[in-house]
Amino acid sequence: MRARRAAIATLLLVGWTPGGAAQAPASGPPTVSARASAPIDLTGYWVSVVTEDWRWRMLVPPKGDYTSVPLNAAGRRVADGWDPATAPADGCRAFGAAAIMRVPGRLRITWESDTVLRIEADAGRQTRRLRFEGRTPDSAERTWQGLSTAQWEPAGGGRGRGAGLGAGGARGRLDAQGAQGARGRGGSLKVTTTRMRAGYLRANGVPYSEQAVVTEYFDRHQTFGDEWLTVTTIVEDSEYLTQPFITSSDFKREADGAMFAPAPCE
Repeated sequence: MRARRAAIATLLLVGWTPGGAAQAPASGPPTVSARASAPIDLTGYWVSVVTEDWRWRMLVPPKGDYTSVPLNAAGRRVADGWDPATAPADGCRAFGAAAIMRVPGRLRITWESDTVLRIEADAGRQTRRLRFEGRTPDSAERTWQGLSTAQWEPAGGGRGRGAGLGAGGARGRLDAQGAQGARGRGGSLKVTTTRMRAGYLRANGVPYSEQAVVTEYFDRHQTFGDEWLTVTTIVEDSEYLTQPFITSSDFKREADGAMFAPAPCE
């Protein structure tokens, strides 16, 4: 009798249906994709608005001009050894993931799938893929845009963005120390990029190495009725930098892609 009562109790615990079939435990909530759970919409066409660091972004700076970049001795040697005569052979070195958001031009942002956000830059015909589904194996080949993993951050995530670290200009310092404010009220996108080929932080040969790690925060905000995208970029490189190099880049949303004109690296 005791054994029978125990068996009945077990059936009641796991669920019972006529015919003796036990019901499976209720499953958890369905998984929501990165696309469906996005707190902000980054898709569309965006044009860069250069309001700071103009002489380093709109022109090729003179050799040896690495003002505000926290280069160590090795980094300065590389930058001082840059030869303008052979600059065309550098190809896409100034268009890699550590610098592409600083290159003036336009972006086209779309969802390639529910877990991959695609960013196309018309400058240098570069394409970035921000992957939400998890870490990509370290054995992957190094490329200019590297491997980028992404995650959504809620509004007021308290990330601190490297307060007290070096920055790439007055605007960069302000954003690094407290960019949140009115920005990112719906949330932000955090992106971490590794596995890059060595490239340039600036077109005049200011270097970053293959060991560099790039962390970015994408914030969408509205100012005077216009939609803006601000990308705060933190480059860490133990080979060439004494501390993280922080910059911010602003983009204004465009109605369509009429002005989007991809051009090769120059």
